[in-house]
Amino acid sequence: MTQHVHTYTQLRRQIHDDLRIQHPEWVQPNGESPICDSYEVRLMKLLGGFEEIRAERTPTESVRQTMSG
Repeated sequence: MTQHVHTYTQLRRQIHDDLRIQHPEWVQPNGESPICDSYEVRLMKLLGGFEEIRAERTPTESVRQTMSG
């Protein structure tokens, strides 16, 4: 079943949970997972770059992008 994500926080939580479910071998007995954490950090850096690009657009450009994309 597909879960709908509505906020950035929900997306981060879903990615966090899904990585640990898909790769239980990456989770240490104490619940920590340096491998999952590193993937999450890399993704947040990528998403941060998109946020900077979006902030540079005018509101009209953002609306056009949303409607055409």
